[in-house]
Amino acid sequence: MAKIKATNIKWHHGKITKEDRAKLLNQKGVTIWLTGFSGSGKSTIAVELEHALIENKHQAYILDGDNIRHGLNKNLGFSPEDRTENIRRIGEVTKLFTEANIITIAAFVSPYREDRDNVRKLLAHGEFIEIYVKCSLEVCETRDTKGLYKEARAGKVKDFTGISAPYEEPLNPEITIDTSILSIEESTREILNYLEAKGYVTFYKQ
Repeated sequence: MAKIKATNIKWHHGKITKEDRAKLLNQKGVTIWLTGFSGSGKSTIAVELEHALIENKHQAYILDGDNIRHGLNKNLGFSPEDRTENIRRIGEVTKLFTEANIITIAAFVSPYREDRDNVRKLLAHGEFIEIYVKCSLEVCETRDTKGLYKEARAGKVKDFTGISAPYEEPLNPEITIDTSILSIEESTREILNYLEAKGYVTFYKQ
């Protein structure tokens, strides 16, 4: 992780505690980290999950790989070094969101295991849920709406995960979702069930 270069700085604390925010929002802050190949369904699941949580009166927000590169990380490419810095910055953002007791949904290929583990280390125990959105490369290529796999195989896109760059599968993810088997609705329901079972949220039955 990057070292602090600035001097004469200190962390300033407010009057509102994490517990205060948890009571106000009726939820526990957590980072839900979706990792997997491009086309595995990360962003689609993230959108459905956020919608379901908001509909049930829970505060959630998506941090999506493409969206972040339009602003915060627009100066980064896809080299191994830039990928690591991309995830490091996102990790710091998810930490702030989680401390504010927001359910943060991060959807990033995040191919390197060490980078994901470093984000986990930033957060308190139980505040990082790694979800492996599992899907074979062959199936992901059939969903290639952007044409990226085709261009990567033609050598037009460099450092493309699964083709010209590696992907390291999670060793012990909290949840594994195989989107070649489960629908988006089933995948989303599995995550919601986990969140409720672990006490992050409460869904009131009508």
